[in-house]
This record gives sequence, C-alpha cells and structure tokens, in this order.
Amino acid sequence: MVAKKNKVGRLFYDYVLIALGAVLVALAADLFAIPNRVVPGGVTGIATMLHYGLGTPVGLVTLALNVPLFLAGLRWGGGIHFAARTLFATAVMSLAIDFFATRVVPITTDPLLYTLYGGILDGIGVGLVFRARGTTGGTDILAQLLNRWTGISFGVWLLVFNVLILGAAGLMFGWEQALYALILSYASSRAVDAVQEGISYAKSAIIVSDHADAIRRAVLEQLGRGVTILRGAGGYTDVERAVLFSVVAQSEVSQLKQLIYALDPKAFVVIGQAQEVLGEGFKQLEHT
Repeated sequence: MVAKKNKVGRLFYDYVLIALGAVLVALAADLFAIPNRVVPGGVTGIATMLHYGLGTPVGLVTLALNVPLFLAGLRWGGGIHFAARTLFATAVMSLAIDFFATRVVPITTDPLLYTLYGGILDGIGVGLVFRARGTTGGTDILAQLLNRWTGISFGVWLLVFNVLILGAAGLMFGWEQALYALILSYASSRAVDAVQEGISYAKSAIIVSDHADAIRRAVLEQLGRGVTILRGAGGYTDVERAVLFSVVAQSEVSQLKQLIYALDPKAFVVIGQAQEVLGEGFKQLEHT
C-alpha cells in the first residue's frame, strides 16, 4: 500500500514538473524568441515560420505537427508511458504558447539579451521535462525513430533537422537571425545540461602518494570528507601503492592541496570537475 502511494505521488510530481517545464518553454518562446523572429530548432521553429508567413498561431500548429510524430512514436517508440508524458508536455507547451502570446509583452529587442535569456529559460524548461522522463516531442521523436531504422545516431539526425530548419529561417528572416538562433540553441543546451546534471559545486581528487595513509587520515579528520582507497601499480615501475579518491567542495580545494603538500610535496594529484555528487555529505540520492 505504501509502495503504491509512493508511486502515485511520484507520478503526480513528474506531471507537475512536466507542466512547469512546458510552461517555461512557452514563455521563452513568447517573451524572447517569436517576437524577435528567432527560430528555435524543431517543430516550434517550423510553426514560427508559418506564423510569420501565413499568420497561423504558433502553438496550434506546433500541436498539429506533433500529432503524426506522436502517433509514430507510440507505434514504434518508447511505449505508452513515454508517449503519455510526451503528449502531455507537447499539449501544455502548445496551448501555453498561444495563451501567453496575447497576454505577455516581449521583454527586450536586444539580440544579446533575447538569445541568452531566451535560451536559458527554454533550456530550464526542457531540462525539467527531461527530468520527469518526458520530451517536448517534435524532431526528437523523428530522430529517435530514424536512429532505430537507419542506425545513424540520434545526434546526427537532430543536427540534420536543425540545419534544415535554421537554413529555411535564414532564407526567410535573414542569416543574421539564423545566427542568433544558433546562440539561443547553444544557451538552451547548456541550461538543459545544468538542470539534468546539476550545477557543479564539487571537485574530485585522485591522489597517488607514498604517504597515502597519513593523507587519508588528514582528509577524514581535518576536512571531514570521505576517502576511498584504490589499489594501483605504476605503469613504469610496476610498484603497487594506494591510490586515494575523494570528493570535496570547491571551497575546500585549496585546503586539500595545502594538506597534501604538507604531508608529501612529491604527491601526484589530479583534481577534476564533479558535475553531480550524490550521497553522504552531498546532495541526497533520490529516484529520478
């Protein structure tokens, strides 16, 4: 009974997240992209061009173009659960685009501002939809299907579609606007990654030292961070030694390096970006 209740709660949470993400995508379109004739990639980009060419509503056309893609995805794609989330996201996004079109005022006409902030807002919205295991439909579905049928990667097909759409936008609105659209798309992709993977706030450290045990104790006692002991051997000397692995906050990196230097100035240390850290001492691990 508890498991069923948790499952229902998680499902409700996912759909709220999808709705929020879809609304943010719609706001990005109405506040920044569409009024400034910046064509985002995908089906929304096609709908934007038709809007300026024929006067059709962007949201309604986006929904209409997604219907055959949705049916194809339902038949050959990820199944009913995936399709239901995609349909919900697409419907909310499309209806919200037309709803906000006459109710919000474009914030800026400055290319730097509308490409940067439009891309960030769009990426946050798409990232939230992805976190809830949905998609905003469009060329994503077609790219997945063509990947399955042809063996050519999803990314290549997505690139092909975006090049074609941006090429058409360049012919219609001018190549300068197409270049702005590329900036918006790049900002959006970075924001999607940030929402999906988390904004980096930690560093990982690999430490190779003849004084590994002393460094291990210092990290545990002085920094209060966990340490994993790995067993390795030098590729040249073939001498076995302990290899320490630890994750620390960005603010603790200088303290970690000073601590290591004090115990072994000759230690070999590699410090890298930890994009997302889950577990003890950091963000709690949870179902996604």
